[in-house]
Amino acid sequence: MVRIRLRRMGSKGQPSYRIVVADKEAPRDGGFIEIVGTYNPRTQPESVKVAEDRALYWLKVGAQPSDSVQQIFKKAGTMDRYARLMKGEAPEVLLQEAEAHYASAPAIDQRTNLGRVVKPGTGRKPKKDKK
Repeated sequence: MVRIRLRRMGSKGQPSYRIVVADKEAPRDGGFIEIVGTYNPRTQPESVKVAEDRALYWLKVGAQPSDSVQQIFKKAGTMDRYARLMKGEAPEVLLQEAEAHYASAPAIDQRTNLGRVVKPGTGRKPKKDKK
């Protein structure tokens, strides 16, 4: 069985994700078939970029989205477009609608200020003065 799920990227404490199509048995960060999008929860607002044509293709041939990817797709409108595709609407119209959606989205600054929070007293010790 093929699943559409998140693959964690980024450094420690600063996650970003790729939306990938992978075999159900493959490890989270293991091999995958294709990258169909990206998701960054650390920006304000969250940034989502989905290759709609590939996502719709994989959904159409039976790939199952994970719960988190399904929520991301609902926010992006991909699941609505998939439902309309299954009812017989032309794929070209749906892809143009998706392009318009991403073009009208506000520009998101990829730099974040949501870094790890250091509790007081747990940071680095001050350097000792040399006399």
